[in-house]
Amino acid sequence: MTEKNYSIEALELGPAENFIYLIHDHKTNRAAVVDPAWDVPKVIELAKQKGVEITDILLTHSHHDHINGIGDVLDKYDAQVHLLKQEADFWGDHPASPSIHYGGDEIMLGESSIKVLHTPGHTPGSACYQIGDDLLTGDTMFVFGCGRCDFTGGDPEVMYKTLNKIRTELPSSTTILPGHNYAVKKTSTIAEQIKGNPFLHQHSLQDFVQYRMNTPKRKSPYEAEPESGCGHDH
Repeated sequence: MTEKNYSIEALELGPAENFIYLIHDHKTNRAAVVDPAWDVPKVIELAKQKGVEITDILLTHSHHDHINGIGDVLDKYDAQVHLLKQEADFWGDHPASPSIHYGGDEIMLGESSIKVLHTPGHTPGSACYQIGDDLLTGDTMFVFGCGRCDFTGGDPEVMYKTLNKIRTELPSSTTILPGHNYAVKKTSTIAEQIKGNPFLHQHSLQDFVQYRMNTPKRKSPYEAEPESGCGHDH
């Protein structure tokens, strides 16, 4: 197996158990922080421990609990903020002039290629970032869950299409790295999600919308649910 030219470290920070990720390109020691929030000094301390320079900030979406540390990162590093066009339009005001992206774009972090996927549903411009066999999913997909669609900008019909694309178009061996630590485990694979994520068990748009909008708050930690048991409220 070829050794990866990158590594990803996760910090769990803040009252909503946010995962903030640091992607490290080994060849150049450049790093990208994904959704900087809450306790940025811990992120900076991790970067220093790893001997990396934060050159990029990747935003999965613009909710406060994922972006409230952008300014603190920019106080320390001359980093470029990356955001999908649809999220920039939705968000409106942002503290830095971001690089605007579209689904399918590629961001080069040193010699590591990061693909930008447009994955709307939680917000209009939600993004997932694919690097190697890892997928940073923000609030689009959790381990055995998915993001709420009842906030401003959320749309369960769009989320259904997004999750179906992830399920059918990405390798089942892909590791998902979610935006919150809501489940019995911190990471998973798409194959495991197809088997155990109840939101992937709704095989019609109508069933998904009814299930998503009637279960705004599931008990956590989320656990795998066999497909035969889906459709029940928690």
